[in-house]
Amino acid sequence: MADSGIALPINEQIVLVTGGGRGLGEHLTRAFLAQGARVVVNYLHSADQARAMAQTAPDRAIALQADVADAQAVHEMFAQARRHFGSGVTTVVNNALPAFAFNGDARPHADTLSWGAMSQQFEGIVKGALNTMQAALPDMSERGFGRIVNIGTNLFQNPVVPYHDYTAAKAALLAFTRTLANDLGPKGITVNMLSGGLLRTTDASAATPPEVFDMIAAGTPLRRVTTPAEFADAALFFASPWSRSVTGQNLVVDGGLVKN
Repeated sequence: MADSGIALPINEQIVLVTGGGRGLGEHLTRAFLAQGARVVVNYLHSADQARAMAQTAPDRAIALQADVADAQAVHEMFAQARRHFGSGVTTVVNNALPAFAFNGDARPHADTLSWGAMSQQFEGIVKGALNTMQAALPDMSERGFGRIVNIGTNLFQNPVVPYHDYTAAKAALLAFTRTLANDLGPKGITVNMLSGGLLRTTDASAATPPEVFDMIAAGTPLRRVTTPAEFADAALFFASPWSRSVTGQNLVVDGGLVKN
């Protein structure tokens, strides 16, 4: 049984951000670097962006390539990170997203949706989280401390657009978050989800028509759309000592559009 008092401050953590070089991942990486963490900036295709991000803190960041859906590649990435930093990853932020454009007009509806589209999202989102968790587990268990933050969506509470494949995979990730929290809690590992809505603006949400942004802003108590930086800041809570007794939770960060 892990010591319940173990709670590393963020500046003593080694954080892996999957898909950490671009889009929302860039903001997540920046948020953790700003708090003094050492960060593994994972990427699949965006080598230039990931390396540029790592160069903003060359003594505390490294860019490493791996397809999160490839278990062997993920284990090799964790081994590289351990060699580089001299210690294992303490904190995993599962942010990587299979190719997806947030444009409801261009997404398949019920009559044209294929299992191939569904499978692509499950492979990248759920299998990716499985692979990173299993690669992180030995070091986290040995230390008696670990933080896993899964990036979700508010669309399973508010399914206003036909993102069937993406939303179903994220809903499965929430279920996985909660079962993992129960399984890993005795080891001192917390598992939580951070769910946003449409963010203004990331590479993925750039395809969203302006009137959709305006409609969402009008429906929030804050009367604006959450920015990627604001969303990323909330991830720090789940990694910080202030959340040491919080696990299995889903925090919605969307300006109050969806209320749990």
